[in-house]
Amino acid sequence: MTSSPPRPAKKPITHTLHGEVRPDDYHWLKTQSKADPEVLGYLNAENAHLEAVMAPLRETQQAIYQELLSHVQERDDQPPVPEGDYAYFTRTEEGKAHPIFLRRPLNGGEEEVLLDLNALKEREGHANVWVYDTRPSPDGRYWAYLLDTTGQEVFELRVLDTRTGELAEAPLTAVNGWTLAWGADSSHLYYARDDATQRPYQLWRHTLSQAREGDELLYQEDDVTFLAGAVLSENGDTLLIVSNAGITSEWHALDTHGPQARPQLLLPRERGVEYSVTDGGDHWLALTNQGGATEFKLVTLPKKDGLTWADATEVLPHDPQRHLTDMHLFASHLLVSGREGGFTRLWVLPRTPEGYGPPRRVEFPEASYTVYVGPNHIFDTTSARIVYTSLTRPAEHLDLDLNTLQTTLVKATPVPNYDPSQYVAEQVWAAAKDGERVPVSLVRRKDTALPAPTLLYAYGSYGFPTDPEFRSARLPLLDRGWVWAIAHIRGGSELGRRWYEAGKLAHKMNTFTDFIAAAEHLKAEGIASDLVAVGRSAGGLLMGAVVNLRPELFRAAFVGVPFVDVLSTMLDDSIPLTTGEYDEWGNPNDPAAYATMREYSPYDNLKAGVYPHLFVSTGLNDPRVAYWEPAKYAARLRDLRQPGSGTLVLKTNLGAGHGGSSGRYDALNEAAEEYAFALAAVEGRLEGQ
Repeated sequence: MTSSPPRPAKKPITHTLHGEVRPDDYHWLKTQSKADPEVLGYLNAENAHLEAVMAPLRETQQAIYQELLSHVQERDDQPPVPEGDYAYFTRTEEGKAHPIFLRRPLNGGEEEVLLDLNALKEREGHANVWVYDTRPSPDGRYWAYLLDTTGQEVFELRVLDTRTGELAEAPLTAVNGWTLAWGADSSHLYYARDDATQRPYQLWRHTLSQAREGDELLYQEDDVTFLAGAVLSENGDTLLIVSNAGITSEWHALDTHGPQARPQLLLPRERGVEYSVTDGGDHWLALTNQGGATEFKLVTLPKKDGLTWADATEVLPHDPQRHLTDMHLFASHLLVSGREGGFTRLWVLPRTPEGYGPPRRVEFPEASYTVYVGPNHIFDTTSARIVYTSLTRPAEHLDLDLNTLQTTLVKATPVPNYDPSQYVAEQVWAAAKDGERVPVSLVRRKDTALPAPTLLYAYGSYGFPTDPEFRSARLPLLDRGWVWAIAHIRGGSELGRRWYEAGKLAHKMNTFTDFIAAAEHLKAEGIASDLVAVGRSAGGLLMGAVVNLRPELFRAAFVGVPFVDVLSTMLDDSIPLTTGEYDEWGNPNDPAAYATMREYSPYDNLKAGVYPHLFVSTGLNDPRVAYWEPAKYAARLRDLRQPGSGTLVLKTNLGAGHGGSSGRYDALNEAAEEYAFALAAVEGRLEGQ
């Protein structure tokens, strides 16, 4: 028998805006500090309830954990990536939760440990450790990295002196994770700082071994709807500084060879015009939607003062069937990323003194696959590192010959105890309520009899696609006769920018109804018996919305780090992400935008009824979706669920943030816990059923 679910105190307040009154008994979970004993008491009580619910399932969880572990090559090296005189790579070792960062000389010699994250964690006594970015100095002497020890995404910038094996200086604290780059002379670094809402808004130049008080502010973004960051151009000559809002961007360029150089504006911001740039030597290259190029075009721009879009020369014109997403420049080639027909694609353009030649598409044998550009830090080369994968094929690191378009296998990700011939992938199409056809990717064992229990995953926001990639973590469910399905719903960009635009702002409801259409199709076509829905972050919003709309359709749902209290969050411009996301969700101070959000906000649309089994999860230090959103959601759900509802649990990771625990073994155990819950839900072994 499980423990009684916790019932937090009710402290009624009323929100009033645009003539609407919204009562809220649990807003105190937001307004009181996360260190408040009452808040922690409730979260700990929910964790205790989770423990009681899971106690009978721990044996299943442990069995699944061992299966997950059996598919992991515990001692493994990632493919080395050349940069300067060295090749840089990471290694995992058996029994160690975190990677080790190493390098070895390209001309031969012993490998060198740069950072053992396991040893750092133990030495400094951290519960979790994350390294977001690493950069060697151009001369190879120094190695910089960004370290987070709380999950709050507030970083320390540390610089290792490889000659001594010690830090070159005291860490720079409270820096942002977007930006880490070196000046050409290896004497100074570029980094970003956040404002009070954790919005990256300043770019700084730091001279190594000098006091931070002497750092130079290079750029500040004062518009609170914009985020600022910087990247180094592929030729190493230019730091490219971007200010970006949802549908508008602006770039500045800074000469990395000049320690006193200042940023120079390229093209001024123009609302609705997005562009990304790189340094082509005597010209700029830009991917842009300017001039109605909704799926983006590639242009060159001369290096001159007073630059305008009238100066642009097209290299790849706009094609409504081809969505261009990124580019990587080499000395004699340009590698362009994009999408056609719902899948990722790569094109190679030869580069000559006269300009860029026609694009050639890189071809692959499978019909459904994902390919993307890997890490490339050598400019003058005719070989590019790319990564290829599919639903049944583990990631392969390939070197692409930019002249012949032939690929050479560098490393295939080892997956022990996995035979790809035993699995099959396919794609089906679901009819949305407005007539659109929504693609759904499926993977299962060949011997799985249909209909079968089906896990249906989706994200559907920010234009982020969910591409068909291999994940060994799916195998325990697939080997138990489940189907794994991915709904490519509007709000992502699987079918191009139009697919994204049709699932945001006033069109956001399409995201949720597309997911429901996918679920209904899987049932109607005899693919799915029981459905378990899964989503995280904005995908957690998706979960909350579809459970409100069609609770009877799902046996269970996993509502991960969910953006479920949409109005409370978007009305609070003092917290991270709010102002920068008005172009994604709308500004609810506007009555029309408020009405749209009010229609789908999961917390505000909870009502008395029968709900499926729900596994809600959060991190106490999450800066992206604060813990109080899922905490309020679970508390209100406990009031409104009627007899016949499934089990509801809320899990709070008290030492982590948005991405969960940092250690790979902890991550496997968390996945095993959720799978055990899903299996019990489908098999009728959860209380409340």
